[in-house]
Amino acid sequence: MSDPSETPAPNQPRLEAAAALVKAELGEDALEEAYLNALSGDAPTLVLAADRVDEAAALFRSHETLRCTYLRNLSGIDCETHMEVIYHLMALESGEDYVLKTKLDREAPSVPSVTAVWPAANWNEREAYDLLGIVFTGHPDLRRIMMPDDWEGHPLRKDYAPLDSEV
Repeated sequence: MSDPSETPAPNQPRLEAAAALVKAELGEDALEEAYLNALSGDAPTLVLAADRVDEAAALFRSHETLRCTYLRNLSGIDCETHMEVIYHLMALESGEDYVLKTKLDREAPSVPSVTAVWPAANWNEREAYDLLGIVFTGHPDLRRIMMPDDWEGHPLRKDYAPLDSEV
């Protein structure tokens, strides 16, 4: 009987194929890391260079072996040392899912918008901008979506100081 630790995880081949495709199409520097994310059902997760996210998004949507036409979710996260943007994708035809991530400089978080690839990203990007201060370059209408226009700061940042210290 074979050793179970030698058996690759079911999603390992998809992860390796997606990582190889990103490197082949966008270059070695586009992919920073690739792993199976246990917190997302072992979804193939690719950590991308921030300035290549829009290109990777277009690749994942249009490539014949991926066809991730559905953006399930886009989230921004303040990790204290840096910011992250996470894109949960799904290929509706096959039911396969992928996760794309990028790490951003905390002081000036900026990443290309993916609204041209997935129009549904519009409000998710605006929310991440409004609450965390992440700038999505090329966004067609990047403005606050939840807080008043004259609000100062971004309330989901860990360094945010509320106006009322009692809150």
